[in-house]
Amino acid sequence: MAFQQGLSGLNSSSKALDVISNNVANASTVGFKASSTLFSDMYASAMVGGTSSLQVGIGSKVAAVWQSFTQGNLTATSNQLDMAINGNGFFRLQRSDGTIAYSRNGQFDVNKDGYIINSSGDKLTGYAVVDNTGTSTVFAGEPSVIYIDTSNVAPRESGTASVGVNLNSSEKSPLNQDPVGSDITAYVNATSIPVDSYNYTTSITVYDSLGNASLMSLYFVRDADVAGVSPNTWTVYGRLSNDVVPDPTDPATNIGTPLEELGQISFTPFGVLDTTVANNGTFTISRTAAEIGTGADALSFSLDLTKSSQWNSSFGVTTSPRTDGYTTGALTGVSVSSTGVLQGSYSNGLTKDIAQLALATFASPQGLASLGDNLWAESYDSGQPTVGAPGTGILGSVTSGQVEESNVDLTNELVQMIVQQRNYQANAQSIRTQDQVLQTLVNLR
Repeated sequence: MAFQQGLSGLNSSSKALDVISNNVANASTVGFKASSTLFSDMYASAMVGGTSSLQVGIGSKVAAVWQSFTQGNLTATSNQLDMAINGNGFFRLQRSDGTIAYSRNGQFDVNKDGYIINSSGDKLTGYAVVDNTGTSTVFAGEPSVIYIDTSNVAPRESGTASVGVNLNSSEKSPLNQDPVGSDITAYVNATSIPVDSYNYTTSITVYDSLGNASLMSLYFVRDADVAGVSPNTWTVYGRLSNDVVPDPTDPATNIGTPLEELGQISFTPFGVLDTTVANNGTFTISRTAAEIGTGADALSFSLDLTKSSQWNSSFGVTTSPRTDGYTTGALTGVSVSSTGVLQGSYSNGLTKDIAQLALATFASPQGLASLGDNLWAESYDSGQPTVGAPGTGILGSVTSGQVEESNVDLTNELVQMIVQQRNYQANAQSIRTQDQVLQTLVNLR
């Protein structure tokens, strides 16, 4: 019996060394999960003499090889499409045969067809965008392969524009200055406007239906100090750089861009917008297609100056210029948020939600079937996957530009290698000892 016991010990130690060697070999494999060997003892089915007190085991066997799905360290990379899961969950991948596999290896890139793939060509899956018209994008539906559209985004005509400024309360009207400044209304069709005809100027860019940028220059003129005029009122003038003003004597020649009086903006004695004045600080600018002169459709947008103030401090832009329009843009990069939202960055400054990753968890990850290439497949022992977006339920968050290292502890593996080597030697010695005992019996005369 000792031969069988020793042989089973050799087999068990050999299997354990195989597992340890595989762990060591994958110490640098991204997303790899270390395995450990579980042993159990063996007994004959019949008990000697009918009592268990005399029962002797017949050796050991490998009961199971379990993988440890503990978190590995995260390492930064230079690829924004590299991703690491911080917590539970697996990336969900569609293989070339249409089957679904799962992985912790987040090394991804975009192939020539616009799909996000791993090194084996398996495609990453996620949720498609179903609504992006509100303040937040809505993702829904069944997970499908993520496709990145690399075509240019169409331009969007400006519908709103806004900017906030502080107008110095101590500033005088150009017509009350010493020496007296110019009257800005005399330069409606001029190529340039004298600096002594206005107090302050700033600009904001708007876009027409073809994506042509037009600079909206704003001129702020404090109203003249005369009877019946509020001292806290300013008149706002504007001109669009794409506007054209033909020379009356030669329609083929342009003599400048027209200056338009947009309206007035009034403040209270406390320097804030006077809310008792209807539509105070809001203006509508409209241009026909002929006035734009670029071949685009007619343009109409609202200008919001309601974030402006009038305090005794220097002029300045207090709220950055903004518009909801933009020119056409080419995709320049893709990033991933902690909730797994893939966002495209475009050359026109636009960011656009493309899709959201789908992660999966299992009731028993140890029951997953290993497929190689850092992949696992669902099995009866693992249970069915629970699929959702990162950060929901027990699913972990996602970090872009990082990968999860192997969770192999080399120090522990090398120590276990020594232990199993000693076990193997001890089992070999038990076989040698049993051989010597039998040899002694055979040599009896």
